[in-house]
Amino acid sequence: MRLRVAVLGAGSFGTTMAHLASFRSPTVLWCRRAETADEINEQHTNGRYLGEHRLSSTLGATASIEEAVRDADVVVMGVPSHGVREVLSGVADSIRAWVPVVSLAKGLEPDTLLRMTQVVREVLPDHPAGVLTGPNLSAEIMADYAAASVIAFENAEVARQIQHIFHSGLLRVYTNDDVPGCELGGALKNVIAIATGMGDGLGVGDNTRAAVITRGLAELTRLGVAMGGRPETFAGLTGMGDLVATCTSRHSRNRHVGEELGRGRSIEEIIEAMNQVAEGVKTSRVVMELGDKHGVDLPISREVYGVLYEGRTAMDAYRGLTRRAAGAERDPG
Repeated sequence: MRLRVAVLGAGSFGTTMAHLASFRSPTVLWCRRAETADEINEQHTNGRYLGEHRLSSTLGATASIEEAVRDADVVVMGVPSHGVREVLSGVADSIRAWVPVVSLAKGLEPDTLLRMTQVVREVLPDHPAGVLTGPNLSAEIMADYAAASVIAFENAEVARQIQHIFHSGLLRVYTNDDVPGCELGGALKNVIAIATGMGDGLGVGDNTRAAVITRGLAELTRLGVAMGGRPETFAGLTGMGDLVATCTSRHSRNRHVGEELGRGRSIEEIIEAMNQVAEGVKTSRVVMELGDKHGVDLPISREVYGVLYEGRTAMDAYRGLTRRAAGAERDPG
């Protein structure tokens, strides 16, 4: 029996994952806007987020969230992290018992500091909660470039069943039971991507970019391990892999934010001009709170936070990083 899939959220990644799932499972995509659902059903495109890329003709879309979830065997959350709780709460009475919930969001809840699977467990305590994450840029997946992803659940059998929904010839999906590590790698790397983008906007060069990415990996690993992740997870697809892709790709929203900051634009101007969410902007604030809570020094994240929320410039941030004393490589900073 093929599992029926509901994807909630018709942004770029939600639509991309719904497109892939529809080749193996009956899939319906919930769209906030009725006109988006009509476009997907009639033209098989989502022009607002994916341009002219063609979607599977078997993918259905609806503007009714209850219709999307009522028969689903798997629910995939494709909304930004700050909206996950609200959307889940709205459909809690419509989702059938024990249906697994998969998060695609690479962020943390601002007020509670929770990971998305923790939010799922609070709202739907009897449902298995997991995450699909990795170096997965939607534009490249839709253009049929090869990629790899990770599906993380504590229950290995649930992970294997959902793995088959998304695994294809060009998207290799691996399983992992380190849910905290996989989630945190995806969320924390967005802050480092903003830092890398700032350097690109300033024109600091490839050597500096490599240093920021490498020290950024060490930084997110320290915090991720303090929060329950396994060190080896951060050396894999959901840590180093996602970090490299997000810090270097022209498709990366968070890198774009940093690059524009490096060119002297304000964060308000940058966000106003974007039609998608750059999770790292909100995550930066949460990361600083988590660093204080767990006693972890986060020098790169601190500089990003200063630019986003304290009126500092990208040049100030890079000067701050270069002024830090260099100790042993395993040390913070």
